Amino acid sequence: MIMNKIYKSLITISSIFIGIYAFAVYAFLELGIAVHPMMKANFKAHPIGIYFHIFPALIALVLGPFQFNEKFRTTKTHLHRFIGKVYLLCVLIGGISGLYMAQFSFGGTISHLGFALLAVLWIFTGYKAYSSIIRKMIVAHYHWMIINFALTFAAVTLRIGLGIGFGSGIPFEVFYPYLAWICWVPNLLVALMIIRKDATPLNHL
Repeated sequence: MIMNKIYKSLITISSIFIGIYAFAVYAFLELGIAVHPMMKANFKAHPIGIYFHIFPALIALVLGPFQFNEKFRTTKTHLHRFIGKVYLLCVLIGGISGLYMAQFSFGGTISHLGFALLAVLWIFTGYKAYSSIIRKMIVAHYHWMIINFALTFAAVTLRIGLGIGFGSGIPFEVFYPYLAWICWVPNLLVALMIIRKDATPLNHL
């Protein structure tokens, strides 16, 4: 129980921190200033795609953790629904723009496929979460949202991976293509493990 609260707190704090950081960097600083020089040219060549991905994604990242607060869901139902709609709209916009930008990601085919699949799964799980709640399938909706936010949280794990990569001394061009997968696959596996503890199998959702 205590460990669950610690994990949830860490997720919330890290999500808010990265969200604020991303907003400050992309809203007030030169585009590409916070990325590796090898990526800066791509950012500058596709500013609309970057902005349409970054800002919706950071909004979803900051809003997401609060949607899992049980007290908030039960006492502020209307607000929970409104925030949920905003969250899923941001996922849709961020996912479509992310899928578009995946073809320009640094690192070649490995990066392109990693980020493209992340975008597709992000959109798909968002759709499943929405369609589930429309059909009053509360448990299914909750499970799909766990998976979806695990993918949203890739914004945090990507930056953790960057720190580890740079700290290890491995050349950027070597570790970054694999980070396009490492930033979200472990998150997805953890989400599936959490859901598996429930009585409802994922293939029945």
